[in-house]
Amino acid sequence: MSAIAAIVIGMSIILAAVIFAFVGNLLQDTERDPNAGKIDRLTQQLAEQDSEIRGLRSELNTLKGQMADVGGRVMELEKAPPPGPAQTAPVINPQAVQQTDPSPLFTDQFGGMAPREEEGNLTEPMQLAKKRFNENVIRPTPAVLRQILGEPRSTYSTTCAPVTNPKLLHVLETRDIGGIRLTMIRPALDSLQQIVARLKREEPDIYAAIGTAGALCARYVRGSSKSVSSHAWGAAVDLTLKKNLDNMGDNSTQFGLVVLAEFFNEAGWYWGAGYSREDSMHFEVGEALLRKWAAEGKL
Repeated sequence: MSAIAAIVIGMSIILAAVIFAFVGNLLQDTERDPNAGKIDRLTQQLAEQDSEIRGLRSELNTLKGQMADVGGRVMELEKAPPPGPAQTAPVINPQAVQQTDPSPLFTDQFGGMAPREEEGNLTEPMQLAKKRFNENVIRPTPAVLRQILGEPRSTYSTTCAPVTNPKLLHVLETRDIGGIRLTMIRPALDSLQQIVARLKREEPDIYAAIGTAGALCARYVRGSSKSVSSHAWGAAVDLTLKKNLDNMGDNSTQFGLVVLAEFFNEAGWYWGAGYSREDSMHFEVGEALLRKWAAEGKL
């Protein structure tokens, strides 16, 4: 073999080795290309989004079909003949209907709302109300009320009667407070007006629901033929919520009246839920507040 041929063969072998190494490196670089993984992920995401779009289009077509059905039903209803006249209920004699409210409301001699008439319900004491409310507030006895305001009238019964004592008449006033019209002693109305104003600010829902079953009413305490009610002096008021009377002596209290009790107790009023016969709708001026007004010359 000539030297030239040997050289050519050797160079060919070297060139082949170089080409093999170059191609191997190129293939390795291609495998390490970071963009390849990104392209695969993007391709997968596009496929998923395309599938979601097809699903949304299917739902849209379904909704269009449902809307078309509704439109057809509306057209059918519009074309349908009008219904016949409704049957009227038979006329019932109102005198034959039994009254569900056992305690009708009355007006006092000045046009204010008076409490309901005598009811004979008796019950067990409401211990919970005694413990939780009326702390440091004492209810004035009839003797204390007579000492400060005099005797409202000479005779009493279980129904409301007019006040005849000139001294008491002088301090009585009728006023609209929070949408309710009441007759009470003047400083009690002033205090009540402050309580209602605070209630409007802090408990607007209860303020909007508040009503009354009366205030001034010269009569005996319900269930008694000797003890005169504090209503006779215009020093007490019965309050309702949404025109619902709280049943006396049932050991239950409307939630809103509990909130009201907190406001009245803080103002020096006594809550009737503390009676031996629970009367949660009843609120009356406490003895300390009554004596304070007398000392200030307001009575």
